[in-house]
Amino acid sequence: MARFYPALEPKHRAFIAAQKMFFTASGTSHSRLNLSPKGMDSLRILADSRVAYLDLTGSGNETAAHLKHDGRMTMMWCSFDASPLILRLYGRGHAVRRQDAAWADLHRHFAALPGARQIIVLDIESVQTSCGYAVPLYAYQGERDTLARWAEKKGPVGLLDYWRNKNQVSIDGLPTHLLEDAP
Repeated sequence: MARFYPALEPKHRAFIAAQKMFFTASGTSHSRLNLSPKGMDSLRILADSRVAYLDLTGSGNETAAHLKHDGRMTMMWCSFDASPLILRLYGRGHAVRRQDAAWADLHRHFAALPGARQIIVLDIESVQTSCGYAVPLYAYQGERDTLARWAEKKGPVGLLDYWRNKNQVSIDGLPTHLLEDAP
């Protein structure tokens, strides 16, 4: 049975800390919905009502575009081990870019990961748990290093070129504002 909470509780924090993967979902009323898996050591709980993740360079930049235009985002963790549980965070998010004043303060919470593009912050409006009884069991085998190797090979100049060419607009043509000057 689903239960709602106004903010994260210690048991939710512990559950999130034990998971190796999470998902983000975003969209606008006129865009495709984007559902994206996330991994590595990229998530931080900043407060009972705020989380953030270090967004690494990817083929698109849908979340940043959606958040700039709509703001709504859902994050989900799903247990793949013996204790079934699904945890969702609903709220409003925003992207913090490298050129933004808040970058340094937020970035200090994260390990240095190659290809770090921006930080996505979610202000939590509600937390939901549900059973996850039908989720299959899977065993964690380790992190992939493919994205890190790709980003390291590109280097800072190559990543900047990639962001210019591939991450300026969403697949629906919404601007991401990734490289615009800070306000």
